[in-house]
Amino acid sequence: VQLQASGGGLVQAGGSLTLSCAASGSFVNLNAMGWYRQRPGSERELVASITRTKIANYTDSVKGRFTVSGDNAKNTAYLLMNSLKPEDTAVYYCNADVLMLRDSRWGNYNYWGQGTLVTVSS
Repeated sequence: VQLQASGGGLVQAGGSLTLSCAASGSFVNLNAMGWYRQRPGSERELVASITRTKIANYTDSVKGRFTVSGDNAKNTAYLLMNSLKPEDTAVYYCNADVLMLRDSRWGNYNYWGQGTLVTVSS
């Protein structure tokens, strides 16, 4: 399973960016996708996630500013980030939970994409 993330960049505070993450590979179901971020000197944290059934979840600090969405047909998740703040500066990673056959075993497996840097200037 490969996750291709894109959309990071440099933006001024108050601006917007949209991240996208496309999943590909030999999975049967894409159960959920999530966006995590890792700020300098901090641990990786969950920002937002969305299930195949469109149930979304957000960390408190981004509620009302970020919107996560998914396109099941394209196996792609998006993170629309509005009203960006300097403290949103981080490397953002996408994550996918998929149902697949791996090593002769059916199960739900977790994969990470490469990070994309979001820098918010004040």
